[in-house]
Amino acid sequence: PASFSRFLRERFVAGLPGKLKDFHAIEGENEVRMECARLGGMLAGEAPVVAFIGIGENGHIAFNDPPADFETGEPYLVVELDGVCRRQQVGEGWFPDLAAVPTHAISMSVQQILKADRIICVVPDDRKADAVQKTVEGEVSPDVPATILQDHGDCMLFLDEPAASLLQQ
Repeated sequence: PASFSRFLRERFVAGLPGKLKDFHAIEGENEVRMECARLGGMLAGEAPVVAFIGIGENGHIAFNDPPADFETGEPYLVVELDGVCRRQQVGEGWFPDLAAVPTHAISMSVQQILKADRIICVVPDDRKADAVQKTVEGEVSPDVPATILQDHGDCMLFLDEPAASLLQQ
């Protein structure tokens, strides 16, 4: 089955030096509420040093689909995946069809992401150009969750040309 944790380990974490390899994955086989508590307990009031995130076609960050909860203090929560997000998972090849895509996922909360000292956000592809344009040039709104990144003091956004194609600034 699709596993974002496996993807991160194989394609990203494996190439990191030293302490940056201290990666704690979401264990999708565990009962979801207990897993959220386990992950939150590991943080024990500590903020992430770096949050590596992307932006979804619907403007989601870390599966916080619109309208995202900008207020919850829970570090991890169970979120419902909207239709746009679920279709994106099929389009990117993670699942064979819509019926195979889960309707819910465990995600780091928006507030927990914002606690990171630095956020590194990588967004490729023209399919995400509209979300990128709204993220950078739009008003901060739960309807485009990635807009909240405007409020972070150290967020680096890396785009390819197709993803940046609708930016006016």
